[in-house]
Amino acid sequence: MAAAAQESTLLGLCDGEVDSRRHQSSYQTNKVGGSPDWLPVISRQFPRCGQCGAALALVVQVYCPLEDSPYHRNLHLLACTAAECSGRSDCWVVLRSQALEKEVAAVQTPSRPAVAQEAALSATDWCDTADDWGLEGEEGDDGWGGGGQKDIQVQEEAAVPETGVGAASEMDVSSGLQGLSLRESSEDVAVFRPFFISVVDESDLCGEEDGLEHAQQLLREYERREGVAVGELEESGLSREEKYEKTRARHGDAVFSRFMKKISLCPQQIMCYCRGGKPLFISEPPSNMAQLVSACSSCGGPRTFELQLMPALVSLLQRKDSSVEAELEFGTVLVYTCTNSCWTPGSDTPVKEFCFVQTDPDQQLFK
Repeated sequence: MAAAAQESTLLGLCDGEVDSRRHQSSYQTNKVGGSPDWLPVISRQFPRCGQCGAALALVVQVYCPLEDSPYHRNLHLLACTAAECSGRSDCWVVLRSQALEKEVAAVQTPSRPAVAQEAALSATDWCDTADDWGLEGEEGDDGWGGGGQKDIQVQEEAAVPETGVGAASEMDVSSGLQGLSLRESSEDVAVFRPFFISVVDESDLCGEEDGLEHAQQLLREYERREGVAVGELEESGLSREEKYEKTRARHGDAVFSRFMKKISLCPQQIMCYCRGGKPLFISEPPSNMAQLVSACSSCGGPRTFELQLMPALVSLLQRKDSSVEAELEFGTVLVYTCTNSCWTPGSDTPVKEFCFVQTDPDQQLFK
C-alpha cells in the first residue's frame, strides 16, 4: 500500500471464523479478535486501559506494509471491555509495529517447511497494486492473499508459530511502552472470537438499490438499539441523494446522513482503509480536530489518517468465554498514524499511534 494518499478506498469485511484446529494465525493475518500476533522481532505487549487499568483485548489486527518500503508492518487496535469504559478513547490503544525483512528472516524457525518460505512473500511484493491489502495470490485473488477463505487458511497453516523471539522476549518489559503499563501474563485479557477480514475495493461496489435496502435495515437496527426514531428512507418522488437527506441522526445532524449515505453500498463493512485519505465522521467532529491529532510520539512528525472501524463490527465482538459478556460500543474509531511511518531498525517496541473514538452523541478523545 502506498505511503502517500491512496487512489482507492479498501473496505474490510468479515470472512469467516478463524478455526484454530485447522491453522495457526501469524502477523500476516488480517483478523478481528483472537490474540495479537506480533512480528517475530517484537516483544509481546500487554497494554492496559487508561481509565480502569484493565488489560486490553485485541479488536483488530491488520497487516499493512507500505509501497516501496522494506518493512513488514502491523497495526493492532486494542480496547477495554469494561462497561464503564465503552466509547472512551483513553480506553483504546493503537500500536504500530515494523521489522525489516532481513530481521524477520534471521529469526524464522529453522524447521519451517520450504512451502512456508514460498508463502511468505516480501513486504514490497505485496504492494504492486494499490488495492492489495494482504498477500497477493493467484488468479481469482480476493485481495487478502488468496482466492477466498480456503486459500487464506492454507496460507495460515504455514504461518509463523507464536513461539520464537516474540515469546522469548515476553519477560523483557524494562523498555516499557511509551507510558503504557505492561504485564508478564495475559491470563486476565479478554479474547474476542476471531474472524478473518477480507477486502473489497469500494469502487467495485455496485447495486445501489440493494445498498439502499441494506441501509434501511441498518437504520432500523440503530433505532432498536438506541431507542430513538431515525426515520425511513423514502422510496418514491425523490432522487437517491434526496432520500438520504431525509435521514437524520437523533440530533438532526446531517453528518450522520452523510455517514449512512457513504456506507450504504456496503453496510456490512467493518473497516475502511484509505491511508492519507479523509475520515468519515459519524457525528460532527471537533472544530479543532486537526490540532487534536497529536504529533508522532516517536519522531515528532505529523500524523495522517489511515483507517477506521465501522459500526457493523460491534455485533461481531463476542467473547470466546461466553460466561462473561463484553461491553464494547462505538460509532466509529478513527486511526491516525505517523505520516513517515518512522521506525528505528532493530527496535522491539511498537509505536503508539493516535486514536479518536466517536459515539453518538458523545465524543471522547485520547491524545
